Amino acid sequence: MTANKNVITADEIAECLGVSKSSAYKIMHTLNKELKAKGFYTVAGKLSRRYFEEKFYGVQSAEEGE
Repeated sequence: MTANKNVITADEIAECLGVSKSSAYKIMHTLNKELKAKGFYTVAGKLSRRYFEEKFYGVQSAEEGE
């Protein structure tokens, strides 16, 4: 099975931010709730990598920056 680079998991969030896995799940839940409020579909236990990077690092894709 190939890894999906479009989504990020709680394990990856915990590693990136240096937080516990339970804290990573709380962050994921909060961000998924924001996405759902904007009308996007979400999947429990997964989060859009792009949205995570945008919220934590201020990274925008080339299309959004133009």
